[in-house]
Amino acid sequence: MLTRVLIPVFVFLLIAVGAGFVAAESAATDTVSSEDPIDVSYEETAQKLLAQDFSEKSAAIDKLAQFGDKRTPTIFNNLLEGNLYYQKKDNIIVTAEELEDGELKITDVLTGNVIGTVGSRAVQKISVNNNLRNQLRTTVAGLELSDQDKSVRLTAAKNLIKNGSEDLLPSIKRAVASEQDAEVLKSLKLAMAIIDIKSTDATVRLLAVKEMEGVLESEIIATLTQLSTPDAEGIYPEKDPQVLAEAKRVVSDSKSAVSYYKILENLFFGVSLGSVLLLSAVGLAITFGVMGIINMAHGEMMMLGAYTTYVIQQLMPNYLGLSIIVAVPAAFVVAGIVGIIIERGVIRFLYGRPLETLLATFGISLILQQLVRSIFSPLNRSVATPDWMAGSLQINGALSLTYNRLYIIVFSLVVLAALILLLRNTIFGLQMRAVTQNRSMANSMGIRSSWVDALTFGLGSGIAGIAGVALSQLTNVGPNLGQSYIIDSFMVVVFGGVGNLFGTFFAAMSLGIINKFAEPYAGAVLAKILILIFIILFIQRRPRGLFALKGRAVEG
Repeated sequence: MLTRVLIPVFVFLLIAVGAGFVAAESAATDTVSSEDPIDVSYEETAQKLLAQDFSEKSAAIDKLAQFGDKRTPTIFNNLLEGNLYYQKKDNIIVTAEELEDGELKITDVLTGNVIGTVGSRAVQKISVNNNLRNQLRTTVAGLELSDQDKSVRLTAAKNLIKNGSEDLLPSIKRAVASEQDAEVLKSLKLAMAIIDIKSTDATVRLLAVKEMEGVLESEIIATLTQLSTPDAEGIYPEKDPQVLAEAKRVVSDSKSAVSYYKILENLFFGVSLGSVLLLSAVGLAITFGVMGIINMAHGEMMMLGAYTTYVIQQLMPNYLGLSIIVAVPAAFVVAGIVGIIIERGVIRFLYGRPLETLLATFGISLILQQLVRSIFSPLNRSVATPDWMAGSLQINGALSLTYNRLYIIVFSLVVLAALILLLRNTIFGLQMRAVTQNRSMANSMGIRSSWVDALTFGLGSGIAGIAGVALSQLTNVGPNLGQSYIIDSFMVVVFGGVGNLFGTFFAAMSLGIINKFAEPYAGAVLAKILILIFIILFIQRRPRGLFALKGRAVEG
């Protein structure tokens, strides 16, 4: 009897346990199946970009964007630009750079490692259609605008000002709602305004125009100008009179502001040119004023300074920021020593014979040019700009000041101040001034005027070498570098007053500013000719220049 009862119970329990086990197994299977897409790695998802079906690529793009990986914007941008490939032999996703011989230098986009050089048939471009391009633009905008780095967000916002589209408007609005930085927020609102200006709602267009008020970026002004300018038949693109009137007003105010800042920009470039002229002429002013020598090899001292900068950078390739600082004293010493050798070897035998001195120094300039060609070849050499001198200070959309010119302006003033202190507060400066004013009296007081001449010539040459360091940051270094500035240097010295440092400063700045303001109207060559004519006429009235120096140089 007991057996009959227990057997059915036992069978029931077995069935229940079996059913529970099957249900648990099924649930586990369902769980794994549902989690499979989440467990797929970033690399495996990226491989789906190779699919032939564009819908699969679209899904892969959405999936990659969800990972929050730093590599994603790079992959998407390369895909947009048509520069994303895969190797046919192993399906590795790469970017390709075409070399001169037609080969491709490929880089693994996931690891950043350079794979090597292959033929064009070894890789296949990953294709996209217009729908994918729109999806990529929207996705990239969203990723960059939500980046933690402010500079990335700012760059993305400025790119949207240039290349924004209506598809990106939702991403921009989300970024505006969450952005805390004022500079980024301003650029985002401008990007949104450029898109809203195409709206069919006149109220939206009016608000967009008002948002652009006071903005001097060229893209903004061009957009408003196009909106408020009639076509050949006198028809305006903007139909609403209120929006049109506002656009005309904003354009007029913006163009007035741009003209004002253009004057400031020309003034800045004029001062920077004047600083270069000051550096190149101040050494010539010393030698010409103290010794009465017309040194046609002065430009080659600048050339030596520029080549010294190039050599220092080759010796310190991993320290570009420090190399330019080391090059300043090195260029001064190199050019100064060469100057002393020239004075001791040639010029001291030609005092009192200015024409022969001019011819001799002209011959020396040719010798130095040929020497440089023999050592470094006739080809120009490029001197790299350190990071701390690169870029520009962006004041607004119409005015930016390049850092290298700003540093050169400050550097020229520091050199001038140091030179004035040297001449006024040192024994050498006192002896040089004594020789300048009265050589025979200085000799009778025990001053060795011959050595003062040598050191003075070396000082002037050394400062020219420093000028070469500055010039290496503005132009390529070549054997004819100095010839481009020697005539301008003599004009500065003669105009300002021979041997007068204050006159040299005033003349350099004046000629630099006048030249930059005249160039837009007369052209670079004609502007220099007009300045030369002006100086010739000026010297007819004031032969000693603006600030005449009294002493032996004038009496001679």
